[in-house]
Amino acid sequence: MGALDAWTVVELASEATAFAGKLLADLGADLIVVEPPGGAAQRGYGPFLDDEAGPERSLHWWHYNTSKRGVVLDLDDRSDGGGRDTLAQLVTHAGVLLEGEPPGRLAELGLDYVTLREHRGDLVHCSVTPFGREGPRSGETATDLTTLAAAGPVWSCGYDDHTLPPVRGGGHQGQHTGGVWAAIAVLTAILHRAQTGVGQHLDVSQHAASNVTTEAATYLWHVARKEVQRQTGRHAAQRPTDATQIRCGDGRWLNAVVPPRRPAEFRMLRDWLVELDLAESFPGTALLDEAGAYEHIGMAELRDAPGLREVFPTAREAVARIAAALPAIEVFEGFQQRGFAVGAILAPEEVMTNRHFVERGFPVEVEHEDLGRRFVYPGAPVRLNGSPARISRRAPRLGEHTDEVLGALPRR
Repeated sequence: MGALDAWTVVELASEATAFAGKLLADLGADLIVVEPPGGAAQRGYGPFLDDEAGPERSLHWWHYNTSKRGVVLDLDDRSDGGGRDTLAQLVTHAGVLLEGEPPGRLAELGLDYVTLREHRGDLVHCSVTPFGREGPRSGETATDLTTLAAAGPVWSCGYDDHTLPPVRGGGHQGQHTGGVWAAIAVLTAILHRAQTGVGQHLDVSQHAASNVTTEAATYLWHVARKEVQRQTGRHAAQRPTDATQIRCGDGRWLNAVVPPRRPAEFRMLRDWLVELDLAESFPGTALLDEAGAYEHIGMAELRDAPGLREVFPTAREAVARIAAALPAIEVFEGFQQRGFAVGAILAPEEVMTNRHFVERGFPVEVEHEDLGRRFVYPGAPVRLNGSPARISRRAPRLGEHTDEVLGALPRR
């Protein structure tokens, strides 16, 4: 049993709603994704299976529409019993609507929240748009790139070399962030409805959702008129911080964000240098010995004690010496075993074969019986032992469940 097995959700297919719908569907909701005749635009997004384009071969569509059932409706068909009436009936039956239509579009069709709640008073209606449904920018369009640029994350992403432009994070992060907030909002509204019997309209702004992920960047500007600066592989900051990425012996990179600063850590670092026969050639070994003899070294001591002020950069150099002597994964595992917070930088394809992910069951195989093949997908990011999240089925083919879904609706 999934956590949301008792729910039915109607989603109007769009980039804005796809991830929220996937999260709810993989949690067990019976999610019905509604496409226009000819299919949703996302079916045309690559990459494609075996590099052969086609509406049933889009890996983008596959990923974002797992566990959903699919129907085709022509919402511009306003005839009695046509697509518009059928959607209203579907929403009335489900009680939850997730959509990313441009502001005004559903009102023109007579399918806005005010109209739909006449048929279902406890309706939970979630709208996801670039700038929200009200305000001076509500009618503007946006892409994932322009959302991230306008909302702030791009301010903070890039390199120490500011002659290089900012970098947009990959993977549709603006769409994902809005989708996560939409899913949270729907969950909250359903809980509220269970307690009060009252539905509500949820207005999600992708712009605002992305802005609240900027940590202190936005607040620092508004409160102190200070700008954060982009930095390579680490948090943007008002002032430059020490580099954290270190090249390993195999040419790969390690991200060592928090350097050693406790006596036991200095001792462990020194002992590892000894194990690797690097202690004698490293000029800072004696200083590590001295730091390891202290009972406590806090940030105040590092700042105020002249001798200890040299320990920080020495420890960083020791980490770099060790990393340069070993492959990245071996460095990562060795530091983790010694209690140091470091991470090897993995390529995307390595993540899915990473031992930790595999043992947690994150990569899952999904059957595509229509192709006679199975494919590995990223699974659920959360484990619920009583109501597990899971991919229950592949993404629907165009109109695959239209007869099944509409046939189950009460006769008019």
